Amino acid sequence: MDDPTPEAATVTIRILDQAYPVRSSLDPAELQRLADYVQKKMRTITTQAPHGDRVRVAVLAALNIADDYFRCRERRTDSDRVIRERTAAIEAVVDRAIRVGLPPPDHSADA
Repeated sequence: MDDPTPEAATVTIRILDQAYPVRSSLDPAELQRLADYVQKKMRTITTQAPHGDRVRVAVLAALNIADDYFRCRERRTDSDRVIRERTAAIEAVVDRAIRVGLPPPDHSADA
């Protein structure tokens, strides 16, 4: 049986003109996409605070990326909540129709 986990390889990425060898099982193109995202965040910070040292820039970029992540996670949680609520409403309509023996109400006018 084949191992479903891709083998890790070392890929060199560049961020702010610095090379970083990264060992990862990610596709090299995906890893480069992530590096490009980090590069973009760090470049934005360096244009706003051009005299910051690299560690400060990296920490501020990490905070920005964490903020992006948490906002995305919150939106997903909100979407999941809406889906659960709509599913429960549909289940209630189906349950009511089964108990009463009537077809569910026509909501075609709502669309």
